[in-house]
Amino acid sequence: MFWTPELAAWLEDAPWPATKEVLLDYAERSGAPLQVIENLKELPDDDTEYEGIEDIWPEWADFQLPDYLDEDEEEQEEY
Repeated sequence: MFWTPELAAWLEDAPWPATKEVLLDYAERSGAPLQVIENLKELPDDDTEYEGIEDIWPEWADFQLPDYLDEDEEEQEEY
């Protein structure tokens, strides 16, 4: 399984929590790249519910801005 921030971003708006089947359906309907679909197909074939991208790709959190940086950006846009 090979993830990048760009690939994982395709699942940010997925209906979490979600099973493999739900995530595959979402990815296909949203036009996600083939690599996203292939990555999801590699998940275990069971009824596990994933709470978020971090459950699938733990390194995702390393690529996220801390909350306080997001807030600063929003405040700057208001001015």
